[in-house]
Amino acid sequence: MEITVKTAQQLRLTEEEFELIKQKLGRTPNFNELCAFSGMWSEHCSYKNSIKWLKTLPREGGRMLVKAGEENAGLMDIGGGLGVVFKIESHNHPSAIEPFQGAATGVGGIHRDIFTMGARPIASLNSLRFGKLEEDKTKHLLAGVVHGIGHYGNCFGVPTVGGEVYFDNCYHTNPLVNAMSVGIVKAGETVSATAEGKGNPVMFVGSATGKDGIGGASFASADITAESVQELPAVQVGDPFQEKKLLEACLEVIQTGAVVGMQDMGAAGIICSTAEMSAKGKVGMRIDLDKVPTRQANMKTWELLLSESQERMLLVAEKGREAEVQKVFEKWDLPCAVIGEVTDDGILRFYMHGELEAELPAEELVLGGGAPQYERAYKEPAYMAKINAFDPATVAEPKDLKSIAAQLVKLPTIASKRWIYHQYDSMVGTVNASTNNPTDAPIVVVKGTKKALAVTTDCNSRYVYADPYKGAMIAVSEAARNIVCSGGEPLGVTNCLNFGNPYDPEVYFQFVQAIKGMGEACRKFDTPVTGGNVSFYNQNPDGPVYPTPTIGMVGLLEDVNNQMTLNFKNEGDVIYVVGNITDDFNSSEYLYNVVGVKHSPVPHFDLEEEFQLQRKVAGLIQSQLIRSAHDIAEGGLFVALCESGFTGELGFSVSTQGGIRKDAFLFGEGQSRVVVSVALDKVEEFEAYMGSAAFSKIGVVTSSEIVINGDFWGNINQWKEHYNEAIEKQLA
Repeated sequence: MEITVKTAQQLRLTEEEFELIKQKLGRTPNFNELCAFSGMWSEHCSYKNSIKWLKTLPREGGRMLVKAGEENAGLMDIGGGLGVVFKIESHNHPSAIEPFQGAATGVGGIHRDIFTMGARPIASLNSLRFGKLEEDKTKHLLAGVVHGIGHYGNCFGVPTVGGEVYFDNCYHTNPLVNAMSVGIVKAGETVSATAEGKGNPVMFVGSATGKDGIGGASFASADITAESVQELPAVQVGDPFQEKKLLEACLEVIQTGAVVGMQDMGAAGIICSTAEMSAKGKVGMRIDLDKVPTRQANMKTWELLLSESQERMLLVAEKGREAEVQKVFEKWDLPCAVIGEVTDDGILRFYMHGELEAELPAEELVLGGGAPQYERAYKEPAYMAKINAFDPATVAEPKDLKSIAAQLVKLPTIASKRWIYHQYDSMVGTVNASTNNPTDAPIVVVKGTKKALAVTTDCNSRYVYADPYKGAMIAVSEAARNIVCSGGEPLGVTNCLNFGNPYDPEVYFQFVQAIKGMGEACRKFDTPVTGGNVSFYNQNPDGPVYPTPTIGMVGLLEDVNNQMTLNFKNEGDVIYVVGNITDDFNSSEYLYNVVGVKHSPVPHFDLEEEFQLQRKVAGLIQSQLIRSAHDIAEGGLFVALCESGFTGELGFSVSTQGGIRKDAFLFGEGQSRVVVSVALDKVEEFEAYMGSAAFSKIGVVTSSEIVINGDFWGNINQWKEHYNEAIEKQLA
């Protein structure tokens, strides 16, 4: 067939990119080669519209053991000859079309990134965004995504320990499904995604290849439209039991010492893993595609190159040790085949039945090599004028605060997510230390040691919409705050950057400013960005989703016994707010969903203030001066107090402060604040420790009643019932 600009455009390549490909090859590519470039130069694989800005993030320092982007996931030292491996990725577009498989394969893919490095996954988290819960479509997507995450994680045997779920109309067409995996590896047992050694065999291991997921990388690099359902073949199909066998086989084969390098066949399948491993090792490969195990007959060259069938790895072994590798995979009843060998000329040659079907320089295909890099035009969004025009004085101070509080605890974004997390096995593997001891960040123990990890995912996208720079700083800060409030020391970040179309200057403004804010906050907390994922083209027919730079963060507790829980412990304990209580309800759930103001500035935030707050809270925990710590987030102080009381069914009696609006005091979401409870005999020592730092005594823990400014608001169990049942009643 004749290859033209039109052919390239049908494969989602631009005219300029088609000309660049011809220039790099010195000829017109054939269809197989053009398909390879289409997958590798897609936004999903090449980061062509984001990499220049991603390079400005802090990518070294702290406890990092490999530079960001060098391997499939981030690797950080936790001492004792152990490392933590972690990463977060999106599976948004597949989940919008087929929510069960989209979410399930997102979970499977992120776990493979962990164990392909030689680490055993020990914890899974997620960050989810959906439209309004009242909509039937949202209920369908929510049910499918949660079922997919639960099914894959539960069968695979890794606990889902935490996450977050937000609901907003901007996610109606395009939900966000971000999955994070955390694993542990012993020093010296990591494997690199690098091909080396002329003549070394290239091996295909794992599930046989089918036609599911073909073009998935390109599919993830385009807007979702009414016709997207026709692209169902771009959605992969997962098998968690196969992945469990693949996990054990991969970890076992690493122990043989026969493995030179290994990489997951994720986005863009075989073409991606062969190109990336070759480019990294500055080598080439000869691949016989007819030797690839398949589950469908007569697959074409381009289908084999681009299939994203799940549970597959590309492995380079030492020459002469193929039998050792094959023996391990035979033991686990998994396909294993030698499909080629490493060459020394940097060229990928793909054959079918002896016929050369594609010949490509590996370096020209990959991110950081020949893949194009763009910097798009950007400008401040027009809606910022509405945000800057907001005047809080136009919002009348409400008289019935109790009714507002009752509305807030029932909002799906705030209410209990138990309908969701009861579908996840949080205890498999017996590492979850937070099940009966609730903490701001879930705690997972590192078996065989006293150590534990604090892990979290965080992002309030409404804040990022209001101010992309400060909003992204808040996302990093809240993640660190959750870890500190749980007794941990923040170590590092993995990010999942969910934005609209990068060719829209207003969307690109959001992206650029968010990167700048994220970088500044990560440098402040010494939490380098170890890697992650960019997901563009998250659009509704009415426009882009809110900018959602999800932060996955890992922290370390040297001794799991030092974890700090969020729940009140005893009646009579004194309640304090550590941090400044500001007269501010900007971008709060109260203002947005109860009052109905959709455009307002970001809540109060100052990075230095946040840094000092976290140091103070860490010191309070280390000095054992507080009994509980819970950060103030969505819903403000009142919701934080309720959540602190629910576990032990203890209430609270608090008073608002003069000079601050009562609605701002109770429901405002000003940042850098933590609710703590202090035993009576520690009050004097606590206040002395706080010194000149900002803190306020606001009340006491009660046996069960909730009292605000002397008014009885009912029993804690009544509020707990509303909080627990809100989502379930909407789904009934």
